[in-house]
Amino acid sequence: MPNDTLQRWSRERVEELPGAHLAFPFGPEFAVYRILDKMFMAHTVLRGEPLVILKAKPADSEVLRRAYPQITPGYHMNKRHWITLNPGKTLERQLVEDLVTESYLLVVEGLPRAKRPVDPGTFGQAKEGPG
Repeated sequence: MPNDTLQRWSRERVEELPGAHLAFPFGPEFAVYRILDKMFMAHTVLRGEPLVILKAKPADSEVLRRAYPQITPGYHMNKRHWITLNPGKTLERQLVEDLVTESYLLVVEGLPRAKRPVDPGTFGQAKEGPG
């Protein structure tokens, strides 16, 4: 897997999330993905390794770190509420996409209802057709 694969997969998933946008409030080396003014993902490079930093529920964060050596506490973030995805061979695309979506929804849940671009309780669920 090329070194930048996790960042590419996560960036492609963000492109599908309503209201998400990219900003560089900390300089060009730290890409911040936001919903309104709230960060839910960041990309940076540390010692030549591209990192993906995501928000996570503390209990999920702990389980993920135990299950995957490539998932570590959030780089430059609150270690209970953020995780870092590091390059390697163990993370699958679907897991990365799911973690990006979960991070996005955690932030959306904290927004005032009138400003939410999606309903976090139903976003991504297949709608049943008539009949």
